[in-house]
Amino acid sequence: MPIALLQSRFGFSSFRPYQEAVCEAATRGRDVLLVMPTGAGKSLCYQLPGLARGGTTLVVSPLIALMEDQVAKLVELGIRAERIHSGRGREASRAACRAYLDGALDFLFIAPERLKVPGFPEMLARRRPALVAIDEAHCISQWGHDFRPEYRMLGERLPLLRPAPFIALTATATPRVQDDIVGQLRLQDAARFIHGFRRTNIAVEVVEKSPGERAEAVVTLLADPARRPAIVYAPTRRESESLAELLSSDRRAVSYHAGMTAYERTYAQDQFLGGAVDVVVATTAFGMGIDKANVRTVVHTALPGTVEGYYQEIGRAGRDGEPSRAVLFHSFADTKTHEFFHERDYPARACLDSLFVELGERPIFKEALQSASGLAPPVFEKALEKLWLHGGARIEADESIRRGDADYGVSYEKQIAHRLEQMACARRYAERSTCRMLQLVAHFGDEHDSGLPCGQCDICAPDRCVAQAHRGPSLLEKEAARLVLTALAQRDGQTVGQIHRDVFPSGSLDRRSLEHVLGGLARAKLVRLEDDSFVKDGAVIAFQRVRVTGGVGDAAADRDWAFPMTAGRSRERPAKKAKAKRPRPARVAPEESPAHHAALFEALREWRVTEARRAGLPAFRILNDRTLLGVATQAPASESALLQVSGVGPSVMRRYGPALLDIVARHGGREA
Repeated sequence: MPIALLQSRFGFSSFRPYQEAVCEAATRGRDVLLVMPTGAGKSLCYQLPGLARGGTTLVVSPLIALMEDQVAKLVELGIRAERIHSGRGREASRAACRAYLDGALDFLFIAPERLKVPGFPEMLARRRPALVAIDEAHCISQWGHDFRPEYRMLGERLPLLRPAPFIALTATATPRVQDDIVGQLRLQDAARFIHGFRRTNIAVEVVEKSPGERAEAVVTLLADPARRPAIVYAPTRRESESLAELLSSDRRAVSYHAGMTAYERTYAQDQFLGGAVDVVVATTAFGMGIDKANVRTVVHTALPGTVEGYYQEIGRAGRDGEPSRAVLFHSFADTKTHEFFHERDYPARACLDSLFVELGERPIFKEALQSASGLAPPVFEKALEKLWLHGGARIEADESIRRGDADYGVSYEKQIAHRLEQMACARRYAERSTCRMLQLVAHFGDEHDSGLPCGQCDICAPDRCVAQAHRGPSLLEKEAARLVLTALAQRDGQTVGQIHRDVFPSGSLDRRSLEHVLGGLARAKLVRLEDDSFVKDGAVIAFQRVRVTGGVGDAAADRDWAFPMTAGRSRERPAKKAKAKRPRPARVAPEESPAHHAALFEALREWRVTEARRAGLPAFRILNDRTLLGVATQAPASESALLQVSGVGPSVMRRYGPALLDIVARHGGREA
């Protein structure tokens, strides 16, 4: 039956990989959880079973653009479909309801917020659907990357539509989110289909580059017409607009973000989909439900907040199956941006507590609650939303508020910890020197994957990169590599931490420099880096093991292997000989610096004292005077310039780089 419908109603001669088994399960009436990447054909997995079962399929979707697109395609195929969402007038919505009750529809698409309209769920239940599809199902989970409060009610309202089978669909759900979707939607003995996350036609490239250098890199990258059409994701609206303007100087580009009017966004989207422009520079507001098959390149100009969101966005490249590329520019500075948004979106626990103590069994309205709490309006709104989401407040239809459960804090703090771990996971993805596609496949728990390296990402094939050049190792890095390979020959499978502690006990090679050396060895196929983890105090601690794959000793260390040009060279000796003694550097006094650098030098010393007190360390353990003087005299204005200062390596940059650059900027930078 499904294959006949596939050919007669949809015009396809055969299924894509994995579709047939999903369609069979849903057609038989079994609840289904489907996690399949963007562009792999999820929509057919509810559309075909819906037609096979007869009656009307109800589709819950949070995306108006997706609804409109799906309805238009179904109608074009001669299939009866309608939609109800905030963009449609009252009369059109009423007509859609009448058609549903009359049995005149094959598909009815609704926005999730419609389910809180009094009487609407009961209206749907007057004529039970043949199938219920919940698209973007990860939105129901607080552990998902795009949790939406309006999805909370689905688990309570949708049971009215039983005994219809449910199919929950999403492109981005980790194993934890998968379990939560099943629980929240109350799926019964659900068949789980988790597969297809390997994108064989997308070459992934991750480039460490300071924020000030990225715009020029994007312009250079997209100068080649073969790399367009392209989607460029920028972290802020301002950057979206400025980069689009820069790209428009010699190619067609348009900006897209949530600050634009609905008309402006629709116009920009239509321009891109229709081919009038071939680059769209957008925030994450763009792309959900957009189907443009020939996107050749997806660029991220900053580190994404979650691996899930990142994977969904790169999946918009190469839907036609042709070779495509995803390029991510990042640096440690991106962490500050994510920390800012995190602090904005997740107020301190004390803010929620201040609201909870003002609530009781008697209702109070928002204005009175805000006045009593003393919180600024933006903080109040976020705190109230979180208090409600985690059960500490009950908000009625008239927006009156009552006290909820007192244990809201446990759930809230768990969610904060989860969000922070998502941010850390994104950074680990960018910094690790293992096959990019294997990392993504493992992240989503795809048990059907081959487990083989992709052979085309920047780790597997550095010679094929388009956004970064590579260099050979320095003599010091070769020596460090020789020591690492020798240690692994004696005991293979050591952790990165063990190697750093045992092979470089004097701290002669900092941890970040060791990671660069291991990355070079991995690119040369001399070692393999394996992800591992352990549980401590209930938290999962991730780490990596190193295994030899291509020989040991001097011959292996001398083979050709590559670093990205941006990888910091080790400035220290890779190993310290047993009796070697180096003269202690003389203390550099402020008066030895030129007069016009003295103020900056003193500001840096004051910062160092504060940092030392905070860390409980002697000041010289933060940075020595010679390094501070180098910063004061060179007055670096960027990460790359700061790395040129003697004594500043990747580890110093990670810990103190933003603070040092901020101090330099506040003191006017380099003087003439």
